[in-house]
Amino acid sequence: MKVTVVGAGAVGASCAEYIAIKNFASEVVILDIKEGYAEGKAMDLMQCASLNGFDTKIVGSTNDYSKTAGSDICVITSGIPRKPGMTREELIGINAGIVKTVSASLVEHSPNTIIIVVSNPMDTMTYLVHKTTDLPKHKIIGMGGALDSARFKYRLAEAMDAPISDIDGMVIGGHSDKGMVPLTSHATRNSIKVSEFISEERLDQVKEDTKVGGATLTKLLGTSAWYAPGAAVSALVQAIACDQKKMFPCSALLEGEYGLRDLCIGVPVLLGRNGIEKIVDVPLSDAEKAHLAESAEGVKKTNGLLEI
Repeated sequence: MKVTVVGAGAVGASCAEYIAIKNFASEVVILDIKEGYAEGKAMDLMQCASLNGFDTKIVGSTNDYSKTAGSDICVITSGIPRKPGMTREELIGINAGIVKTVSASLVEHSPNTIIIVVSNPMDTMTYLVHKTTDLPKHKIIGMGGALDSARFKYRLAEAMDAPISDIDGMVIGGHSDKGMVPLTSHATRNSIKVSEFISEERLDQVKEDTKVGGATLTKLLGTSAWYAPGAAVSALVQAIACDQKKMFPCSALLEGEYGLRDLCIGVPVLLGRNGIEKIVDVPLSDAEKAHLAESAEGVKKTNGLLEI
């Protein structure tokens, strides 16, 4: 199993680290345009191997896509990160050009690869990869929902003062501050609805805190977060590499599912060796349906800014 991560910044390096530590990949290639940067990150991570007990080979490359040839899975993290006060949508002009070039180069050297898109605005960048490559739709996946759901579960556990391992919850919709749809109607603590433990008012606060989870961290850190995004990517990569058939909310191209067409947006999917094995239809409350429809309109508006 060979995995390529494009972008050796904090998010890309975290992706590579978590994938290597899980020890299911034979090789991870890190690629960046900055001279020597990916090689340095790879060397630093390889010097962790004996300490953290992994055998995955990590290789760095400065813009040499031939090193990525034969990759089973490619992760695109490249692009400019958010700064305080920026929306994900404001990144579209610069990041679209980067993602288009990167995805074309990856597919040229690994025509059968599965691509996971992390770059923001994530749903629109995922749609761009669909429109500009010949990969089948099940092989193009946007990461956002897995990260948003992790943040939702963190906020739920915080609100209930509960171990996070007790909590199950999911966020669908667009990967944006306004577009996220935390599914409070399905959220549980050990299979008991969370509404049995906290008030509706507190649950509404959890939803709002979840939706601005990325912006909150950007304000605190001065840039985008990296630990949780890296962990989210590694979970998706492992589900594909190990054919786990695990369910994650991911940005997928919809062709009628959830009443939506010709856009990528977060919905529950089963991930296995072929990428998206199935889009899962889950019942939504009327409020959640309305919020998802509103989120889809926001994603379409951002897609309209693309020059394809």
